[in-house]
Amino acid sequence: MKQNKLNTLLAAGAVSAIALTSAFAQTSATTTTTVPSTSTTTTTAPAVTSSSSTTTTSTSSLDGTGTITTYTPGSDYISFRTEASSAPVKYYYTKNTTIVDPEGKTVEWSMLKPDMPVRYSYVKEGDRMVISKITLTKPVSTYEKETTTTTTTTKRP
Repeated sequence: MKQNKLNTLLAAGAVSAIALTSAFAQTSATTTTTVPSTSTTTTTAPAVTSSSSTTTTSTSSLDGTGTITTYTPGSDYISFRTEASSAPVKYYYTKNTTIVDPEGKTVEWSMLKPDMPVRYSYVKEGDRMVISKITLTKPVSTYEKETTTTTTTTKRP
């Protein structure tokens, strides 16, 4: 009976030693990015360390709010003035970038004008910030020009 307990304890100790070795072999990496935005979501995958190499993978999805300062159709960037920065910040866009109004309806790029308040989502790719979605904070109809015509008639006595 004592021999069985001793074997059980030795087996449990060996399993624990293997588990601890595996736990110490794994490390995790965290990427912290400081950018002018209102909220940050960071997802980090664990890095696995072996005797020959280390692999680290991280993906960051960031959100921000600001006002459009410059947009030139045909260019590959748009600039926003954020609440955190008084200087405009340049963001790049791709053909996959979507623009929606507050109700979620797609808006054409031609509707973008300076001084429009927006919310946006982007990812950092190297030293570039690439926008994936722009959401207008006011409906497009708010920005359309209203024209009024005044007619003056004079009566002659």
